[in-house]
Amino acid sequence: MREKSKRQSDPTVAQARREQVLCAAADCFRRKGYHGAGMAEISRTAGMSAGHIYNYFASKEAIIESIIKRDMDELFTIFQEFENTPGDLVTVLLDGLDEGVDHHFDINQGALDIEMLAEAARNDKVATLLRESDIQARQKMYSLLVGERSLIKMAEIKEINSRIEVIFAMMSGLLLRKIVNPSIDKETILLALRPAMRVLLVPFPSEEEIE
Repeated sequence: MREKSKRQSDPTVAQARREQVLCAAADCFRRKGYHGAGMAEISRTAGMSAGHIYNYFASKEAIIESIIKRDMDELFTIFQEFENTPGDLVTVLLDGLDEGVDHHFDINQGALDIEMLAEAARNDKVATLLRESDIQARQKMYSLLVGERSLIKMAEIKEINSRIEVIFAMMSGLLLRKIVNPSIDKETILLALRPAMRVLLVPFPSEEEIE
């Protein structure tokens, strides 16, 4: 009995069980939607009892919260890689577009993202979680764009925030394009995305220069 309790309290085992539940829940949400995937369905997919799942998550919303946090941790890892990679920021961010397009072309992950956005329109708690995550992501991007290696670090705050919104809109919109046009490929997207992104990472020309 003592050995069994030790295994159950082992943080490595607990984390593995949590990940097992999160992967199963994500699969269920993609296939059946948030409301169509009950705890019974999640427990069957995870291969453990519903009672066992409740040892790690108090509710289905708690599972959603953990999925969102996991996604944000992955995003923050990418931002950290941008910060740690030597070289000018424009080159670093443009080089990262290959991985970014691959991520946003992932239909499986995208289906989950869309399901969570749809739930956010009905569920204030999920909406709050997604908005808080977006705030953190924008703050990370803002730190990059006002950092020493940025060519636009002296731009006004409003302009920096405007650029961030357009950058995020371009990247998140790739999923919708991939869904409605499955034949589109990464090379075609990058052909226009790289120069478009570069424009957003360098100073805008003055009115005199435009004229």
